[in-house]
Amino acid sequence: MHTIPPIASPLLAWYSQHARSLPWRDDPFPYAVWVSEIMLQQTRVEAVKSFFDRFLQELPTIDHLAQADEQTLLKLWEGLGYYSRVRNLQKAAQVVVQKYGGQLPASFEDLKQLPGIGDYTAGAIASIAFQLPVPAVDGNVLRVMTRLTADDRDITKPAVKKDYFQRISEILQPLARSGDFNQALMDLGATICLPNGLPKCGQCPVSHLCRAFGENRTMDFPVKPEKKPRKIEKRTVFLLVKDHKVALRQRETSGLLAGLWEFPQVEGSLTVKAAAEQLKNWGIEYQSIQKAHRHKHIFSHIEWHMGSYTVLCEGSLLWDSAFVWVSQKELQQTFPLPAAFQPFVSEIPW
Repeated sequence: MHTIPPIASPLLAWYSQHARSLPWRDDPFPYAVWVSEIMLQQTRVEAVKSFFDRFLQELPTIDHLAQADEQTLLKLWEGLGYYSRVRNLQKAAQVVVQKYGGQLPASFEDLKQLPGIGDYTAGAIASIAFQLPVPAVDGNVLRVMTRLTADDRDITKPAVKKDYFQRISEILQPLARSGDFNQALMDLGATICLPNGLPKCGQCPVSHLCRAFGENRTMDFPVKPEKKPRKIEKRTVFLLVKDHKVALRQRETSGLLAGLWEFPQVEGSLTVKAAAEQLKNWGIEYQSIQKAHRHKHIFSHIEWHMGSYTVLCEGSLLWDSAFVWVSQKELQQTFPLPAAFQPFVSEIPW
């Protein structure tokens, strides 16, 4: 293990010239920084931008977030995935209103006590919004640091993250630009010291200080165990249509995609005969059943391979109290539909 080289000055000079223009950086007030950091967890920056703007327009303050209706909240998050993030965001907002008068606390330790906020997010908020000398150590930062120091320790080990947290803390103590330093590391990891493929060492402001670059070993770092293969689940989705409305069903209140809406679906890849039997079990009479497109959706540990049937229904819309029949407008504006089911929307014969 080697000492982190003196990267602060060249890194901050580079950041002053090349910082990414992001909506939450234009006015980094604490609420905006917090919302952006939660959205950015496991989600690309480009995908977050439009969601961030819409979210803050609808819920401009922590008080608005704390009081928001759950379905409205989930609809605003529709397409971002990992919906527990926004549920924790609201829980934390409610604590902030009750305990801190609606203002995020300017304390790393207090921020960590809020639902959904761990060391990284607390460090990002504390440094960017309040200029506290606290690191924000995530996968991007660990990749940069292990390349700079040619560190062959497993970055998934908590002790490694803890060690870099302490070492970066020492760099930040004398700096007046803690937030900029942390964001510079984020930008360097996102745009130069890349996670997939060769890093752009020729554009890196600290390559002359990088041991991995000097030893021509950049692709040896970071060290982490191979991911386990995702479990594949086959499913069959039903697009049940009647009188310009489609059937939705609300998912269970716990587990994957908890409390969100879905097109009725079952486990397994059903034949037409088996699909017809399923409709019979639901008590649904129909004019026609037609095989539609297949789609795949990847969660962190599971892949759904989904076939689908378009079903033109007959009779009453009151077959099953578990179904809600919604118009195209209602589907667009009111009911939060997870990204897994979005590809099927274009196939609905309204």
